Amino acid sequence: MSAPSILSAMPLPVQVTALQQVQDYPAVSLLLTTAPAPELTRPDVLRLHALAATAVRRLRAELPPETTTPMIRRLDALVEQARTGPAGRALALYASSGKEAVVRLPIDVRDRVVIDPTFATRDLVRALHRTPRHLVLTLNTGQAHLYDAVADTLRPALTSAFPLYAARRPTRGRGRGDRPGRDVDAPDFNRRVDAALGAYLRLHPAPLVLVGDERATAAFRRMSINCDRLAGTVRGNLIPTSPGDLATRIRTSLDEYLHRRQNEALALLDRRSAAGRVASGMPSAWLAARTLRPEMLAVDETLYYPARLSDDGDTLIPATDVDHPAVIDDAVDELIELVLNRGGWIAFTAPGALDRHHGVALSLQR
Repeated sequence: MSAPSILSAMPLPVQVTALQQVQDYPAVSLLLTTAPAPELTRPDVLRLHALAATAVRRLRAELPPETTTPMIRRLDALVEQARTGPAGRALALYASSGKEAVVRLPIDVRDRVVIDPTFATRDLVRALHRTPRHLVLTLNTGQAHLYDAVADTLRPALTSAFPLYAARRPTRGRGRGDRPGRDVDAPDFNRRVDAALGAYLRLHPAPLVLVGDERATAAFRRMSINCDRLAGTVRGNLIPTSPGDLATRIRTSLDEYLHRRQNEALALLDRRSAAGRVASGMPSAWLAARTLRPEMLAVDETLYYPARLSDDGDTLIPATDVDHPAVIDDAVDELIELVLNRGGWIAFTAPGALDRHHGVALSLQR
């Protein structure tokens, strides 16, 4: 058995994609909300063991011992790895015959055990949406710093172009007793910062948060060609601020950006609905995602939909007996993966925002 992959703080999209590609029954997923701490707390350890015990019971009921025994060993190893490591706001454990992973998440989840042919990754996708990777550019008239950030974790961007410092030019004294000094060429400095930012964005595209005093940020925005995905601006000269304090200051801007993205998704649904290009509700969205060209899937973040699948794979039938082997624990997971695999994108919405669509709506391309 290979060593489990440990994804700390926030999974990367490529890591989520790798987990989504697993097609191997049984694929076991354990998810639970945890208290952030240097090590998993005692109550959370007990809850994790309870989830693992539920998974073992279901495996033994569904599979022969030759399959169950190695899977139980994998789960035991994952639980041991998870209980001794740091804890975020949630924990996800994944185990199949060829893939194991422990994922720590910056969002709360619904505690559950999922045993399906695929892993339950909708919370990973939701985490990427709710706490998206973003760039933070801090600048004043003399220097600029660039951070690559996920959730509340900021790290200096991996580029030699930053930090970047303004070149200074000589100035002549104007009054009696004045001595020659040096002044900043602000337009030239802003052009250099924008060029370096653009080069990084081309390789690492992400929303941008701009941090600086009003004069510096306004001047930069007027000439920049790389602010088309500006998530927000934080006022103040925060270059001396620690990354932890800086993360707190930009959280409000990022939350407002995410709220705008939700509104944009809802507005897109309204436009597509007027053109007859929206499938509402799980059964309709599922069939449309399989047979038409998906554009954007909007999902109420609290929606869960256990279901059976028809023999031809086109029809979802709601189910209440979640533990039955023939039931998909949460068909929303499967729908998200289907839409992503077919080139669509995902928008999670606040509870109630999609009530008229029964919690889920899929917009379609022509």
